[in-house]
Amino acid sequence: MKQIPLAIGLDPLPTFDAYLSSANAAAVAHLRELSLPAAPVYLWGPPGSGKSHLLHALIHERESSGERAGCFDAADPAPWVLKDGWSLVVVDRCEQLDAERQQAAFALFVQAGDLGLQWAAAGRVPPVDLPLRDDLRTRLAWGHVFALQPLTETETRAALRREADRRGIFLADEVMDYLLNRATRDLGTLMRLLDRIDRFALARQRQVTVPLLRQMLQEAPLEAGAAQ
Repeated sequence: MKQIPLAIGLDPLPTFDAYLSSANAAAVAHLRELSLPAAPVYLWGPPGSGKSHLLHALIHERESSGERAGCFDAADPAPWVLKDGWSLVVVDRCEQLDAERQQAAFALFVQAGDLGLQWAAAGRVPPVDLPLRDDLRTRLAWGHVFALQPLTETETRAALRREADRRGIFLADEVMDYLLNRATRDLGTLMRLLDRIDRFALARQRQVTVPLLRQMLQEAPLEAGAAQ
């Protein structure tokens, strides 16, 4: 009989301390030291560089100080409404904003600016290359723009190791090698894969080993976007 895993305490808070990439230290330091309201911030970089993590770490930091923040994603339905009491407005995945959400984001940024509120945004490409209306691209380019770099392999291994330790999973070196040779190095993908491994091992009451991973992938192979 398989044990049914409980989804308890699996998701760590997206904090600045939990962000590992030393190549992006300048962006992290800037966000940590923001004295609101400050000039807008735009983060860009490839998948796995930690854009969303840093935006949510900024929200967590401000809310820990007793402030309130609003967060919008390109998939969120419009209209986007700025609520009373917010000191920070965040928009993620700007490269995926359609025409309706571009209008919503532009209106939101204008309103935030008029009220003296801080805003931050992120996308996969620099503002000049975003497939957006000109006035929105201009607003995203105004302020501090940081290009984020993905984790090095050493940092990726350290991040996986730390998250596995947090879950009580022992990842032997051969298990780590097996994972990194069969999945993308996108940290978000790897963390979702680790979550899947955790559930699979718990359901079968077995340690995480290469044979267990082979069994898991035979039963449900990685999606095309997750495989190298």
